Amino acid sequence: MFVVAVAAAVAGLAVAYRGSVVAKSPPPTKQRENKVMSDKKYTKPAADEIKKKLTSEQYEVTQACGTEPPFHNAFWDNHKPGLYVDVVTGEPLFSSTDKFDSGTGWPSFTRPIEPNRVTEKDDGSHGMRRTEVRSGAGDSHLGHVFDDGPGPTHQRYCINSASLRFVPADQLEAQGYGAYRSLFAQADNKAAPAATATRETAVLAGGCFWGMEELLRKIPGVLETEVGYTGGKTASPTYEDVHDGTTGHAEAVRVVFDPSKLSYADLLEKWFFRMHDPTTKNRQGNDVGSQYRSAIFVTSPAQRKVAEEAKVHAAKSGRWKNPIVTEIVDAGTWTPAEGYHQDYLQKNPGGYSCHYLRN
Repeated sequence: MFVVAVAAAVAGLAVAYRGSVVAKSPPPTKQRENKVMSDKKYTKPAADEIKKKLTSEQYEVTQACGTEPPFHNAFWDNHKPGLYVDVVTGEPLFSSTDKFDSGTGWPSFTRPIEPNRVTEKDDGSHGMRRTEVRSGAGDSHLGHVFDDGPGPTHQRYCINSASLRFVPADQLEAQGYGAYRSLFAQADNKAAPAATATRETAVLAGGCFWGMEELLRKIPGVLETEVGYTGGKTASPTYEDVHDGTTGHAEAVRVVFDPSKLSYADLLEKWFFRMHDPTTKNRQGNDVGSQYRSAIFVTSPAQRKVAEEAKVHAAKSGRWKNPIVTEIVDAGTWTPAEGYHQDYLQKNPGGYSCHYLRN
């Protein structure tokens, strides 16, 4: 799931980036005391030792500020009680008691486990202004922090799984983290009640992403949009790579929405299948090539089921004379498009678009 380009949420993590998720544990309802639970010091290993210890993905993320793909990583959907520690040094960073399902496809937390365990740094890469999060002792790149999380902190620490090692609560003492046992007293006694995710992510392709994004952003319930490239084999593609149609990527839009206001089924049936022509293979309007194909990139079996049903309903709607050729495939690596492509028609009113809503 790794790719430097996924700097998204950049998504996710940044921008972050979210799928059809049902949380197994809710965000914390009250703020625990922000105190130091252990004064143990951790040391960053020598560079050659780090390279030997880590996988290529872990090394790329922690040492070169890479970003793994959403939904295809170790801990985005992990609901077990325990600690998340720096994969490089073993320093405790986050607790499962502060973890919540953001729908981004990356592990998300409302706060670090203790003060000074993580540091923050301004990040102006990829044409965005964000706040990078790094581990205190190892200076490992972890992800980014945003101010759109749940209460009481209203922060969302969006973290790469590749930066973390998980220590189950029942192994704390054995692995030297006994000082944090008190955090999991409730988990030892009973499971937390289920909660519904407040964000979901859809990844949709239907021709030039400028026009798609402009229509999608206006839908009630849509929280964020980002244009990018997905579905291909070339790592870290640019517009120039994708534009000639040889990389296999599609121009697509990553849509983050509130499922309490907009269902995935409605997003597809009432909007996606109306805003482009799903019967033209590898073409929309004057744009021709596989990069302009109609496709739904699903993030879960549940999304696949809904997408298949929506495709059937669209075919029976009478709106289209020819067979629908929309592909339904698993979501893979997401690469955000260049900054000048983001919000293009907001920046360039009257710019090119072949998209409109059909009756």
